[in-house]
Amino acid sequence: HPALSRRYVLCEVVSEDPRCRQCIEDRALGLAVRDAIARVHGDYGLACCSISFTVKYLNAYTGTVLLRCRKDSYRLLCSALPFVRHLESRAQRYPCCLNTLHVGGTIRTCQKFLIQYNRTQLLKLLQNCTNEEERQCIQKSLLSCSLTEEQAQSGEEEEDDGTE
Repeated sequence: HPALSRRYVLCEVVSEDPRCRQCIEDRALGLAVRDAIARVHGDYGLACCSISFTVKYLNAYTGTVLLRCRKDSYRLLCSALPFVRHLESRAQRYPCCLNTLHVGGTIRTCQKFLIQYNRTQLLKLLQNCTNEEERQCIQKSLLSCSLTEEQAQSGEEEEDDGTE
């Protein structure tokens, strides 16, 4: 069914301001993305992207964001993401940008990509360590992280049209 075809856009929030992390929330991010789409593509683009658009997953600690949109409007969405320049929270603006990491047909493919991406980032971190103490600090912080996986409710995970 073509109406159910979706794309998941995996992004990371990049900011020089450490306070930006505290305002990464679904609502602020959704508004910033919609604002960028409206500025770049106008009302028509916003209307196209708004159908089925949602912030599906968000991790403020890592800055990882998963956006969902309809398959036929993901190019509009992706082309507007570089125009997100700040997040707003409690009347404060925090400058940031969204770096698109991956576009997938299912949440699962985005998760697989993210695991691989994090592995390569970790290797870079470990290679840049200057001493054993730094290396152990990074490894300890990794071991203290825990990830809980939620199952998709509506079965939307199953739909995969092989366009990854």
